[in-house]
Amino acid sequence: MELSLTQFVTIDGVCQAPGGPQEDTEGGFTHGGWTAPYFDETGGEFVRQVFARADAFLLGRRTYEIFAGYWPEHDDPADPIASKLNALPKYVGTHTLECADWPGTELLRGDLVEHVADLKSRAGRELQIHGSGNLARTLLAAGLVDTLYLITFPVLLGTGKRLFAADSDPAAFHLTDSRTTPTGVHIGAYRVAGVPAYGTVGE
Repeated sequence: MELSLTQFVTIDGVCQAPGGPQEDTEGGFTHGGWTAPYFDETGGEFVRQVFARADAFLLGRRTYEIFAGYWPEHDDPADPIASKLNALPKYVGTHTLECADWPGTELLRGDLVEHVADLKSRAGRELQIHGSGNLARTLLAAGLVDTLYLITFPVLLGTGKRLFAADSDPAAFHLTDSRTTPTGVHIGAYRVAGVPAYGTVGE
């Protein structure tokens, strides 16, 4: 399977608490819920297309707990997101979660990079990460992410957890899809394409 990452970010790269004020207040973050005014059908259709390619999910502990508190109670077979999340395998990278009651969940303990490399070696289309910023940063640094679905909202927050750390290794990406929603959200699909090429403009 290929590993894809779907992430909501602001234009200054913040990915903390996109869904609601109380989703993640770590560090005194008070701007949670910054995506809410911008959701529309164009963005929703793109997200549904992403979920249609999933054969398994890989989640961080915090994102897993948010999802597990909502989606099992909204198990509509006609909903392309709910049906996938409730039916497909879910793997959780965690050092603290003791148990998982959501059917189909397996906790990954120990060497996360080794676990994920093993999952990627299995048959299937996409092993998908949604949100899960800490997990995403670890796997980006390990070079395990193949495709990045970056959904950028027209908001600048100044503070909050960012998707890319200041000391991230340089990387190049190939844009495979691009669209802008009526509310100004930019959606880009990027495939990892090695390291950047350098040169001098005009030569």
